Parts: sequence; C-alpha cells; structure tokens
Amino acid sequence: MAGSDSADFDAFYAAAVRRVVLYLYAACGDRAEAQDVAQEAFARAWQHWGRVSAYEEPEAWVRRVAWRLMLNRWRGLRRWLGARARLGPPQEATAGPSPDRVAVVDALQQLPKPQRQAIALHYLLDMPVHDIAVSIGAPEGTVKARLSRARTSLARLLDDHDQENSDATTGA
Repeated sequence: MAGSDSADFDAFYAAAVRRVVLYLYAACGDRAEAQDVAQEAFARAWQHWGRVSAYEEPEAWVRRVAWRLMLNRWRGLRRWLGARARLGPPQEATAGPSPDRVAVVDALQQLPKPQRQAIALHYLLDMPVHDIAVSIGAPEGTVKARLSRARTSLARLLDDHDQENSDATTGA
C-alpha cells in the first residue's frame, strides 16, 4: 500500500476509533470487548482501504462491520454459556461492576438489537436521525420509532430496577 494511503488510513483511524469504541461499548457493555471488536473492524478496513476510503462515510462501513462482528461474538458467547451451564458454575468468584452499570447494561441488553443500535448511535455518537438512517440503511421514520420505543423501554426497565432496589432497602 502506498505511503499516502497509509497516512490517510492513520488519520481516519485517529479521528474515528474513539467514536466506534464508544458505540460498541454502549451496545455490548464491555469496554475490552468493544475495543477488540473495533480493532478487528479497523483491521478489515485497512485490508480493503483502497475501496473503503472511496466511500462517502468510511466510518459507517467500519461501524457496520463492527456491529456484525459483535453479533457473531454474541452468538459464540451464547453457545459458550450453554456449554458452561452444562458444566456447572465456575470455582472462583470475582468482584462485579457497580449496580447502576449492571442495571443500564442489563436494560440495554433487553432492547431489541435495532433499538440498541439506534440508541448507541444517537446518544453516544451524537448522530442525528438522518445520519443514522443513512448509516444503517433504514428510513428516518423507522429510526425515530426505534429511538422512541427504546427510550420508553429503557425508562420502564430502569424505573423497575430503581423500584426493586428501593423495595430491597426498605424491606418492602
């Protein structure tokens, strides 16, 4: 690959990597996983940089590839969890994340994947509805509906979580 292509990719990577990792982190709730998936997506972009760099929005291509990679990892994790369930619980316990983080990640995971994707793009990457629609290949009305449904579901899920915590502390 020519030196200018390398410099172009380096500039693209530096400008986009933080946003892509943030998007993936919101979708999967695991920073290390988000970083790994982002790196794999950027590696694929580098392999096809001659074609990807010609796209109007190369970052959207990287996000789309990263989303698919993450879904594939979730499928693998689901199979692994099924196998672990058959083997029994692990022998050692580790400290977990804070209850608030668990609640938010759990609430996000309960959303349908398209709603989770729209929430991550809109609220974490500050993308307007039009740009999300173009990025994921859906009509703007669909994106608006996904955002509205996701906000409603998150509010209910997080309110239920707060109520459970309140009941647990008051002994109700």
